[in-house]
Formats: sequence, structure tokens, C-alpha cells
Amino acid sequence: MHTSNRLIHETSPYLLQHAHNPVNWYPWSEEALKIARFEDKPIIVSIGYSACHWCHVMERESFEDQDIAAIMNEFFVCIKIDREERPDLDQIYMDAVQAMGVNGGWPLNVFLMPDGKPFYGGTYFPVQHWVALLRQISNAFRKQRNELSKSADNFAQIIAQSEIQKYSLSAQNQDFKIEDLETGFRQMAESFDKQEGGVGVAPKFPMPSIYQFLLRYYQLTQNQEAINQVNRTLEAMALGGIYDQIRGGFARYSVDGRWFAPHFEKMLYDNGQLLSLYSEAYSLTKNPLYKKVVYETIEFIACELTSNESGFFSALDADSEGEEGKFYIWEYEELQQILHENIELFLDYFSIEKEGNWEKNYNILYRKQTDKAFTEKHQISLSELQTKVKLWQSTLSKRQNQRPRPSLDDKILAAWNGLTIKGLANSFAIFGKASFLELAQKNADFILEKMQKNGQLQRSYKNGKSRFLGTLEDYACVIEGLIALYQVSFEEKYLYKAQKLTEYTLTNFYDSDEEFFFYTDKTGEKLIARKKEIFDNVIPASNSIMARNLHHLSLFFERNDYEEIAQKMLAKMSKLIQTKTRFVSNWSSLMTEFLEPTVEIVITGKESRKFASEIHKQFIPNKIICATETESKLPLFQNRLENLEKTTIFVCRDKACLLPVHSVKEALAQL
Repeated sequence: MHTSNRLIHETSPYLLQHAHNPVNWYPWSEEALKIARFEDKPIIVSIGYSACHWCHVMERESFEDQDIAAIMNEFFVCIKIDREERPDLDQIYMDAVQAMGVNGGWPLNVFLMPDGKPFYGGTYFPVQHWVALLRQISNAFRKQRNELSKSADNFAQIIAQSEIQKYSLSAQNQDFKIEDLETGFRQMAESFDKQEGGVGVAPKFPMPSIYQFLLRYYQLTQNQEAINQVNRTLEAMALGGIYDQIRGGFARYSVDGRWFAPHFEKMLYDNGQLLSLYSEAYSLTKNPLYKKVVYETIEFIACELTSNESGFFSALDADSEGEEGKFYIWEYEELQQILHENIELFLDYFSIEKEGNWEKNYNILYRKQTDKAFTEKHQISLSELQTKVKLWQSTLSKRQNQRPRPSLDDKILAAWNGLTIKGLANSFAIFGKASFLELAQKNADFILEKMQKNGQLQRSYKNGKSRFLGTLEDYACVIEGLIALYQVSFEEKYLYKAQKLTEYTLTNFYDSDEEFFFYTDKTGEKLIARKKEIFDNVIPASNSIMARNLHHLSLFFERNDYEEIAQKMLAKMSKLIQTKTRFVSNWSSLMTEFLEPTVEIVITGKESRKFASEIHKQFIPNKIICATETESKLPLFQNRLENLEKTTIFVCRDKACLLPVHSVKEALAQL
């Protein structure tokens, strides 16, 4: 009887899910690599994450099967990796598989030579294919070793190639032009879905940084098409099945083009960023739906993803009882039982059908119209409807609590927590609700206390232990979160900490030859390649976040050297901003901050917090703000603290200041 393998000593929920497989799994470790070299066996690296549906399927079909495990154990050294804990390894082997001409995805299964160089790989393999492949590869390893080695050397070279060389990124000049952005916008607009919102066709992902760019582009150009696309998308997502209409929070993506049927896993990184996006969009449009989404999503994060130490957990699985979405879907009969009277209104509000609006008689709750349109249709008042909706949500939520829950990925990742700190800080800035700020501060304090060792950020935390050196993504997102948090709490420790972490990245991640940052720390493990991340994805590229951090910190600390680095990075990206805007949307947002200089708002005196909160409620995306009621050594307060009895606002741009004023109204007029 097989008991457990070496994964039993890990903390990652994904690795622990495989700890009782008959496969003799190792975590990624020097021990596993040594054994492969010593026994001269090829390596299977299998990469996934805990909320990944097809990872579970492949485990059930292949990795739990004694006979298949016997083949894997005899001819290979088998390594399991949680991509969320080790994004550095995932990046390298994902690049390799794409270089082999395979579309990437998870599970990712890659075959390596004993020296760690990949020669073959793919994603999900059905059981017969997997068994045949294991036999073919072990055969080829014995009989055609030279060909495999050549192929592995070739892929190793491709992986090692720098992104900067691959895309010939060179600084044309640092004279940024609005025309470059307009070219990029027109090219991006071709991929807009003008019916359902979003970009491209199914499956559809939220992609927050695209819409944050469109908000900034609109601010700069007043181009109506940009804001229309933001509103079309944000409204469709908030009304769709991708948004949990009962408990709040967004699923990772929609499998169809109209945001109706989600892939039901809920990830912290999406929800953290969507808080920023919906809050910002609300400050411009005052759409009540956006406010509702922010409040409910924060409630979801606070109730379902927050540890008792104030860290934020990573994800909720899509599956419960082995079935995708089972926790979230409803049969008509069950709804009838629990709601009794007034059910017609409910059925219409959430688009329920007797025979189900989805598979097997099940319904996904989604909405076809806004509250305003619904009240007009049914001749009821808005407050009456809102009371009913709250009651429906609470009734259905109680019923869900009796169901087996989707499993929770309870590791805490620094980067995703950083994104969520920023989301909460932005939400507090716009809505002023104290609990939002409190949640953000507790989380920031947790990261700074529990997720650092010897001044180095750690990537992952669980069961009282932090481990794995932070990647550039961890530093970039935590720094960005701290900068946002300073601007609403005005606790200077957050800003000084952001600067300290930035200095660390400049020493240990920055490549002065190519003038971008590596993804991994130079003090960390030496892998077969050291990559740089430049394309913005569902999470923006760590280099683009870092460039914006440097730009903002250069203003707070009057550090021209920071500004210079950010400017050079952006200049090298300007070609891609014109041709691939959709994939460099966070870089494009940064360009808007250089085209019209970022405004510095400095507030001193007794009412500085009150004034700051009034300014925050306005849609001014391209600003930094600092405020103090007392003394401060921050450079921006120099020579501005003489009279703290009278609250004063200083508005500056590009090293030139307007006359100081004493009311928010006057300051907004200057802006």
C-alpha cells in the first residue's frame, strides 16, 4: 500500500494534493537534480496550481494510477512544481514549450535531460497519450541520446535569449509623442468586442491593466471610444456570471464571449486589481454598479480570503465534490424551496430558467439589465429592490454554506497581496470607508513583519513560515501597494519601506547593460536562464510596474536617477506601445504620465487629511499626493511647513509650482 511521497513535507496546497500519489514525486530541489544526474535519468517536470481544473483531471487519470506511476518511477525522476510558488521555473519551462511550437497552459509537463535542459513538452495529455509518450521518451533516451541532447542544447539557447534582443528593443529617443499612443490605441481598438465588451473572442479574461490604460488615455485625449469600451466591459462583467452575484468577487475568466459562464476558480490577483479598476472608473462615471462591485468584492476578500494574521490567501478552487462550479450553481426546484414567495421577481432579476440556463438543468446567476432598468420594468422603487437583493443574497449564501466548499489555496503570495493592498487603498481613496484602509494596513504590516528575511522579501507564506526568495513581481507589486497605501494613510513608514525595497531591486535585479530588471534575485538559485518579464498579462509585467514605481518614487524623493531609469525603460518599449498596445497596456499607462507630467499635490496643516480625501474622490489618475499635519523630512515638504495652523495645498508639475491655495476648490481649479 503506497502511503506518501516527498511532497508531504511541502506547504503548497497544490503539492500536498499530490503527496499521496504513487508517483515518487520530488519538489524542485538540488536533491532531485542530483539523483537525476547520478542515476542518469531524464526528468519529468510537471507544473500546475491548486485551482487548475485540468491539473486535477490529469492527476486522477494518470498520476493516481499504480501502473503508470510504476513506469514514471522506473525510467524518470519526477518533479512537481506549484507555478504560483515558483513562477521563475514556470516561466523558463513555459518558454521552452512555446519554443517547441506548443500553445502554453497548465498542467505543463516538460521532459528534461539529467542536466535540466528541456527537450520535449506539452500541456494536458490524455491517459493513453501519456503512457505512449513515457515509453517513447524512455526508449529515445536509451537509443537516440545524442539527438535529444542536441535538441535540449538548442532549446536551452532559445530560452536563454534575452527578451530585449528578441524584440530588438532599443531606445529610439526619449521624446514621447501622443501620436505613438494614438497609433497604439487604434491598433488595439480593432480587437474590441463592441457588443459584449472585452477584447478578442472567447475565452475572455478581465485584463484590468487594459482598462486602466483606456481610462488614462481617455483623460489625456477625451476619446469617447476609449471610455465607451471601459463602460461596456465593466458593466457586462459586473452583470455577468463571471461575477459572483451572491457572494461578490470575480472568477478567473469567462468561457464564452458574453461573460456568462465562468471558469469558477476565484483568484486573489484578479480581485485585487479589479478593485482598483472599478474604483477608478466610479470616480469618473459615478456608476452605482461599480460601487456595489467594489464593496461586495472587498467583503468577499475579507470573509473568504483573509487569514487570521491578515494575509490574503491565493485562490478558491473551481471544483467542489469533483464537479466544476457545483458550489455556485442552482436548480430551479431548489430556488423555489428556499425563496417561496416573490420568486418571480428573483427569477427575472437573476435570469433563472425552469430547465436551467446552463448545463444539466443548472442555472448560473447573471443579470440582463441594471437595477435602474429593472425597477422601471417592474415598477418598484430602487430602495425596495436593493432590500430584496440583499435578502436574496443572504438566503442563498446561507444555503451555499451547507454545501461542501471549493478547496482554498491558503498560501499567501507577496505579489498578489501587494496588488490587493493597492486595490484596497484605491477603494478607500474613492469611497472613504475606514474598514478598507484598515484591511490594507493590516495586510501591509503582515507582509513587512512576516514575509521578509534579512531584508529580502519572500515569495510565499504558510503555517508560520515564509519561503522562496521574492521575484521581481513580488518586489514590484509590494512596492506599488506601499506607495498607494502611503497616499491614503500618510504614514511615511510605508513610503520609506517602498524606497528601501526599490534600492534592493536596483542592487540585486537590475541589469545595467540592458537597462531592465531580471525576474530573479542575483543572490538566488542559478537556473538554466535568467529571464526578464516585459509583456503585461493578466498581471502586468514586473518591469512595467517597476518602471512606474521608479517614476513615482522619483517625485516623492526628488531622485532624478530613478526617473532616468524609468524613462529609458519606457523609451525602449515605445515601439511595442505602437504595435502591440494590448500586450503592453501598463507601459502605455506609464507613457500617459510622461506625455502630461504627473501632478504633485502637497498638503500641509491641520485639515490636510480631509483635503486629501476630497481630492482623491476626483478622477485624477496621473497624480501623486502627500499630506502631513506635523513635521516631516520628506523632500516635498521642504520649506512648506512654516504655518501648520492653516491648511495649504501646493500644486506642482515638472518642477514648477503654482501659487499655494487654502481650499480644495481652488486646488481643483489649478488642476
